[in-house]
Amino acid sequence: MKWKRSKSNTNKLSFWKRIRFKYKLSFINENTLEEVWSFRLSQLSVFISLGVFAFSLVAFTAFIIIMTPIRNYLPGYLDVEVRKEIVQNALRADSLERMIEIQNLYLKNVTGIISGTIELDSIREIDSLARVDADFEIPRSPEEEEYVKNFEQEEKYNLTVLNTNPLPMDGLFFYKPVNGVISSHYQADIHHFGVDIAAASKESVLATLDGTVMYAGYDPNQGNVIQLQHKNGFVSVYKHNELLLKEPGEQVVAGEAIALVGNTGKLSTGPHLHFELWYNGKPVNPEDFIVF
Repeated sequence: MKWKRSKSNTNKLSFWKRIRFKYKLSFINENTLEEVWSFRLSQLSVFISLGVFAFSLVAFTAFIIIMTPIRNYLPGYLDVEVRKEIVQNALRADSLERMIEIQNLYLKNVTGIISGTIELDSIREIDSLARVDADFEIPRSPEEEEYVKNFEQEEKYNLTVLNTNPLPMDGLFFYKPVNGVISSHYQADIHHFGVDIAAASKESVLATLDGTVMYAGYDPNQGNVIQLQHKNGFVSVYKHNELLLKEPGEQVVAGEAIALVGNTGKLSTGPHLHFELWYNGKPVNPEDFIVF
């Protein structure tokens, strides 16, 4: 038993000695047989050198991917600016397609007038072909007829239908508080009384209406918060800001910068703006008033 243990220790020492044993690599001039250059190396040094080279190569590749636009080509890695640009390009493409259709229809109508196939007074709109005959009615199913009947019966004595627009919208134009993409919508059932707009860090946050700063301060959960009081009972709230640019009591105009987008507060998960809109003490969906 002692002999086996001694043999095992001898093998370990022999292996360690073997990988640390240094070999000499020489470069010799073929004509003069003179040693031009030489260096010593061992198996251990070769393994360490290859490991350091592989690690450096991986680190350099990762650095290139992270610090250059190449990262946008990786699946699931698309920054906010690129997403915003994609959405804007899609909207532009849709608008251009619509304008081309209208232009083609206009040219078709003009060609018809010149050729005499269309009477001049028969065209009321450029987009006349998109109109639907008012006398045409889509037939209803029995279920739809029953639903309409019940609805009309319930609303027969409901006086609230006389006020088609309970919110004062006359003369009000709501500015979009920040350029970005909505990452979370208004959900009153889970007490999310606003919209989360993913935007670039330190981008300007704009006042949605003329008003007065009624609060500007820091909250542990919501970060830097600023609230504006507007006319007709509206209040707008802006949360998770990096920096507040206004003080309580200051007057602001619609579209004026009041803060910078940030990632402050325990409830924040990235650079974004949490925007809320309240009317007479009750939250309303900002998407009903602003096109984001």
